[in-house]
Amino acid sequence: MSTVDAVARIRATLDAHGRTVLPELVGDGPLALRRSRHPDHDTAAHVVLVGAMAGPLGGDRLRIVVDLEPGARLLVTSAAATLSLPGREPAPAHYDLDLTVGPDAELTWTPEPVVACTGSDLRLRTCLRLAPTARLLWREEQILGRHGEPPGRLASRLTLRRDGRLLLDQATDVGEGAPAGWDGPAVLAGHRALGQLLTTAPLSPPAGGLAASFPLDDTFTLLSALAPDAHTLRQTLASAPASPERHPALR
Repeated sequence: MSTVDAVARIRATLDAHGRTVLPELVGDGPLALRRSRHPDHDTAAHVVLVGAMAGPLGGDRLRIVVDLEPGARLLVTSAAATLSLPGREPAPAHYDLDLTVGPDAELTWTPEPVVACTGSDLRLRTCLRLAPTARLLWREEQILGRHGEPPGRLASRLTLRRDGRLLLDQATDVGEGAPAGWDGPAVLAGHRALGQLLTTAPLSPPAGGLAASFPLDDTFTLLSALAPDAHTLRQTLASAPASPERHPALR
């Protein structure tokens, strides 16, 4: 099987009635996109990521580009977890997310976890660009290995810019083949689930779990959490937003 090079694009804008519409919704290869009803707002849009093929596999290059124009409101979820799997190519897979949120627009990004299966090697890059008045709730969950199996490798990088100013540039590299110490007390401390919540909404102290929050400026807060499993991680992240009813996808 040959490697896959695929790009999916989502563009959200407002129509004449103030509703968010999707003039561009294009999937490619394993990146299938489906429109769905927003669980909270009739005027907002909801897109579900559906895996049309297995992957990402070793050597694959996948990219999702999202552009929210002024005032648009978009929820992005996924139908299932993303499984990073070994491929025939002895090369890492690359999965890039490029997300741009315009003035007064709101993006809620809450897909299911990324699972680094045994023998896999995934490089995950997320680039967030927000206008000064944009709103965001972005969740990332990473699971090292399926139940009862050793983990693959997952190297990720997250950058956040607001009005062109860099607020966050963070990288992690964990799993088999990562630099020594990734499983030590200073990094994962034996945990196999790690996640982050980046939001412009107020946060409450998480209920249980191993988590810490970091204010990035007077608007953004980053919450990082570790857990023994995916279920506990989701519970920890879901307990943090001060107004969880606004984001039912977190539950």
